Amino acid sequence: MSSRVLTAVIVAALAFTVTQAPASAEGDGAVVRTDKGAVKGAVTDAYRTFGAIPFAAPPVGENRWRDPQPVTPWRGVRDATKPAPVCAQVAQLGMPGSDSEDCLYLNVTTPAARSAKPRPVMVWIHGGGFSNGAASQYDARAFAAKTDAVVVTINYRLGAFGFFGYPGLPGSGAFGIADQQAALRWVQRNARAFGGNPRNVTIFGESAGGDSVCAQLASPRAAGLFGKAIIQSGPCAAAFPAGQPGQFVSVWQPRAEVEQRGAAQPLGCADIACLRALPVSKLLPVHGMFVSPAYDTAVLPISPQVAQQTGRMHRVPTLVGSTHDEATLFQALIQPAVVPESQYRAQLAAVYGEDGAGRVAQRYPVNGNGDARDELAAVLTDDSWACPSHDTRRQLGSRARVSGYEFADPDVPMIFPDMPPFPGGYRAYHASELPLLFDFGVKLTPEQRELSGYMISAWGRFARTGDPGWRAPVQSLAAGAVGPTDFVKDHKCDFWGAM
Repeated sequence: MSSRVLTAVIVAALAFTVTQAPASAEGDGAVVRTDKGAVKGAVTDAYRTFGAIPFAAPPVGENRWRDPQPVTPWRGVRDATKPAPVCAQVAQLGMPGSDSEDCLYLNVTTPAARSAKPRPVMVWIHGGGFSNGAASQYDARAFAAKTDAVVVTINYRLGAFGFFGYPGLPGSGAFGIADQQAALRWVQRNARAFGGNPRNVTIFGESAGGDSVCAQLASPRAAGLFGKAIIQSGPCAAAFPAGQPGQFVSVWQPRAEVEQRGAAQPLGCADIACLRALPVSKLLPVHGMFVSPAYDTAVLPISPQVAQQTGRMHRVPTLVGSTHDEATLFQALIQPAVVPESQYRAQLAAVYGEDGAGRVAQRYPVNGNGDARDELAAVLTDDSWACPSHDTRRQLGSRARVSGYEFADPDVPMIFPDMPPFPGGYRAYHASELPLLFDFGVKLTPEQRELSGYMISAWGRFARTGDPGWRAPVQSLAAGAVGPTDFVKDHKCDFWGAM
């Protein structure tokens, strides 16, 4: 018997001995037996939390740029009182950098009280442009208690570690998407041990997390892993200015392009073995080159944009939303200084060409405050975020039940540090709904806390039933002003459709 076969037999035997007893909770619920071993979390009167539970083997060494591999079972009780580590990334928007490549872990939060029947499971996929962010950013204790759901927040490989491609490399450009599916398969195996119902799983995410939900909706390999989906500020067909008039870049890239970029990286390696041997620190300088999930892959055969347009999506109830002023955040990051209104037309021409600039300027005239950034943000919001979100609702809604929302509260505290002043304020900026769902440590007004309760209740109802509780095609969510909105008119989607 070869050493490789012998090792496989030993691992299989260990797995057999560890998983003979069904996954279950013990005593006060602090110790839970998963399919790979027991974990001990923290318990209070209101909730239970379990952190840093591995759902895949460490993606290091030969597992770097390989689809997620099984976890080796462990004996004894694993400490689960600390949150999952942060995946390798560079510091950005207040998120510290990390050199941890061993990061495929998840966190579980549940209400403390036992339930007579299994609870809905909600799996959160974090945002961060596929280059930064972490499961540990999202404190789900209040959310889990108020929704009476089991909430799972997951990590996945990012940037050069999750979306790198190379000619001949299986899985090129889509390792992070495969990680998400490995976490969802863990949920299927272990949800009941934490009091959850594996037959009632909702995936939800914001920004790149919303895009990730689109990817899972489009992935044949995700069939049966979830039954509902929430897309927050991640429209499946979003496209952004590419620096040349009339050119826009999609979130999604063909595998061949990602592989070509990987072969041309400036790291001094001529093969994948050399690249796998590089330390994390050597890869972080090219981290930002690989932030587009690849299609034409086993995990993502076609672009989610095409899947959405042609109906090749999993047909599950879906809630699709955005924020009213998505692009104020990005406009400030791109242009932190004042842009004189005299430059407005030239700025538009750089994106839409001279003819297009005239048409856009007519519909979005300057307001006379001396700074064109707020008008530019309104244009980008409607063109790249709002109207693509409308398209996602419309196209998915032709084949499945789809609900819509727009977060429109203009006074939510800024959650990103050191942002420059912005004309008219940031209003309902990209990600501004997050502190009303999760605890970000910011101070909300009494009216915003009431809105938070309404939203958490709606998200929880959707997870239970597929219905957030409103009949309007798009429900506007603002403190003291919850109700229907004419989304298409407000964001000039007929105009953008004609453009």
